[in-house]
Amino acid sequence: MVMHMKTDFLTGVIEGFYGTPWTLGERHMVLDWMQSWKLNTYLYAPKDDLKQRVSWREDYSSGEAAVLKDLIQACQARGIRFVYALSPGLDMAYAQASDLETLQRRLEQVRQLGGRDFALLFDDIPDVMRAEDRSTYGSFAKAQCHVTNAVYRSLQEKSPGARFLFCPTPYCGRMQQAGLGGEDYLGQVGRILDPGIEIFWTGPEIISSHLSMGHVEGLTQLLRRPPLIWDNLHANDYDGRRFYCGPYSGRPLELRQAVRGILHNPNNEAPLNYVPWKTLSDYVHADTDWDPRTSYLRAMEGWHARFESAGSPIALEDLVLLGDCFYLPEAEGSQAQALHDAARDWLRAAPGDRQALLPAFREPAARLRNACAEIVHLKDRGLFSALSRKTWDLREEMDLMLTCASQMEKDPGARLHSDYHLPGTYRGGMVSKLQGLLHPQADGSFIPSR
Repeated sequence: MVMHMKTDFLTGVIEGFYGTPWTLGERHMVLDWMQSWKLNTYLYAPKDDLKQRVSWREDYSSGEAAVLKDLIQACQARGIRFVYALSPGLDMAYAQASDLETLQRRLEQVRQLGGRDFALLFDDIPDVMRAEDRSTYGSFAKAQCHVTNAVYRSLQEKSPGARFLFCPTPYCGRMQQAGLGGEDYLGQVGRILDPGIEIFWTGPEIISSHLSMGHVEGLTQLLRRPPLIWDNLHANDYDGRRFYCGPYSGRPLELRQAVRGILHNPNNEAPLNYVPWKTLSDYVHADTDWDPRTSYLRAMEGWHARFESAGSPIALEDLVLLGDCFYLPEAEGSQAQALHDAARDWLRAAPGDRQALLPAFREPAARLRNACAEIVHLKDRGLFSALSRKTWDLREEMDLMLTCASQMEKDPGARLHSDYHLPGTYRGGMVSKLQGLLHPQADGSFIPSR
């Protein structure tokens, strides 16, 4: 049976991370990719656009407005829906009419620039109500729904049929279970929020490796509408050392029929999202045959063309190995996992057994180190800038382990030493020291170091 996507299904990109917003040039690159892969929605919500969140009451200047207008027109020219999001929840006074008027004025400015679809986001805000708001509404849910409904109905009068999106304060299962937002927050939102408004949800966790049908079906009953997925699978703003270029995965194909859409909040570095978005497109447009690894390998072939080098070309098989080292938050790619296991087995072996185990590690390790070293020669300097810091760290680890391998070959019992990986300058700094004090366990708990 072939599954046909709903024509109103939202699928695309959220510029919604913490960190430096994308440049206009990067946004045009993203939109070109989206158009070629039939991704239909771009949500503008960068947390560190000051006037999107912290300074949400301030209008855009004429120069800022011109940049935003260019982005709106670029979306429209490619047939991509532009959604503008505002995040007033850090300090909004829900009971004050002046703040509602300000909110409407801010969105009207964007509407005058050509925007038609909007979102209000109440994520990542203090879970404490002002006394006046509590007296007026009694709960966060009622206060936020009052404001959102008023804005939605006003905009519908000007642009009938426009899409309007809402992000709740508890936006994942763990937050809901912790009682964030107050008692029965989501139940109240489901009952009070206008049924024409769509509600974001990230899944069981903020970064959800898997999304099940049962999870979504239970949420749909609570919200009285299917959720719209805000997918953080490849987001990396919480760990600047890593990025994720593994495939879109962990979601069954039938999920597409149970949600209003899937919008993807990606790596901060725009050039590093080629594979995530190509595989998202493969997932969204698949019929009944979908294999994430196959999709990943096809996407890596396409991405490989961007790795033109002024030095020695990086082979596709080596790019796949590199990508496997930056796969998904809770999983390495198969080749990276094999490399790790080979290194572990070799290092843990008795001295007399190490020589036989070394080749399984050394060959891929040398390939990986050389691929990391070649990043500096990429002709695409935007791609180089996005990759250089992260791949440098991986190169250092490979250099150290290959140096140790050479020493072990000469003297299996030697004390290992490197002239280039010295205390303080290697794996140093305050963050590294603090990380050594508490050790994370598989169950999510931490234990102090001894």
